[in-house]
Amino acid sequence: MCGLAIELSAKNIEDRWHGIVDDVKDEYLSENQRYPWIIGFSGGKDSTVVAHAVFEALLNIPPSKRTRHVYIVSNDTLVESPLVIAHLNDVSKRIEEAADSLGLPITVARTRPESTQTFWVLLIGKGYPSPNQTMRWCTDRLKIQPTSGYIKKYASEAGAAIVVLGVRRDESQTRQRSIDKRRNQRGSRLTEHEKLTGAYIYRPIVDLTIDDIWEILGYFHAPWGGTHSSLIQLYRDSEGGECPVILSSEEAPGCGTSNSRFGCWTCTVIEKDRSLQGFIDAGKHQYKPLIEFRDWLRSIRNDPSMRQAVRRNGKLTFAASGKHIPGPFTIQARKEILERLIKAQIEFGDKLITEEELDLIYQNWAQELQQNTGVG
Repeated sequence: MCGLAIELSAKNIEDRWHGIVDDVKDEYLSENQRYPWIIGFSGGKDSTVVAHAVFEALLNIPPSKRTRHVYIVSNDTLVESPLVIAHLNDVSKRIEEAADSLGLPITVARTRPESTQTFWVLLIGKGYPSPNQTMRWCTDRLKIQPTSGYIKKYASEAGAAIVVLGVRRDESQTRQRSIDKRRNQRGSRLTEHEKLTGAYIYRPIVDLTIDDIWEILGYFHAPWGGTHSSLIQLYRDSEGGECPVILSSEEAPGCGTSNSRFGCWTCTVIEKDRSLQGFIDAGKHQYKPLIEFRDWLRSIRNDPSMRQAVRRNGKLTFAASGKHIPGPFTIQARKEILERLIKAQIEFGDKLITEEELDLIYQNWAQELQQNTGVG
């Protein structure tokens, strides 16, 4: 009886999966093939299943009909969890090499924030306070702007672009309401993006459950070679999920919550970084300096001695309650943050901040000090 149950379960997941791949194939071959597909690829479980489905669908389409180009686009905030970005780099390389060898119309790309808008340049260079739930300045600059800019570019060139996302209804009640609100009532698989002109959203795995996702990843080999075992192990070690691809401020709550713990190792929005702690508990002790730095950075956010009295506009500001709203980190505080970051970098043994960022930080400090002293 047990053997029969396993056989039925395997057949069920195979049928479910083949239905997803067929759906992707049909949508790929639908009208308006001149509009490219842009897959938001975080390297996490859901976006990996989407990339897997698209890759497999393309393999089942005759070369003469593969006229729609597919861009697999990931975002690097430059402060990603090092283990996660290493996994993303490895999978992206394997997808790119396999697509090239098989002649598939796939381009693998990576977006990053503008050099003047990186986490360290804004926090240490300009003194932005550590992000929290009410002032999450990092999401827009590190995630939304780079990826949205990429989509706008191709939507403008082709007249429109289809953004393929690995969102599912069972992720949360908020996600369910958002998806149900946007679902097209006319039978189309596509919905217009509310913020990005010319962008349409396609959600091929929207009705899969979390159990379906894990069964697919465990049962099927990756079409670009190998298995998904390294991704499964990453989740086991980190005890967590991933920060999703975010295209608008409405989707930002998915970043920096207890339900999305793969993300920036510097994230001070969450109270405790369970993913990094999970890596340490799994024996990766080199991550301890990163946790200690993040915890300290979070702890100094509201320390009056670390913040300027006036805002960046030079004004002394008070809330309606009469409470003083402090300005950016002081230059002295920023110097201490940088010193501690460099110390953590040495202890960690790999780069946490780039030379370009350091140059921009020093330029910001010099400019601010000149303005404050009236020099120049």
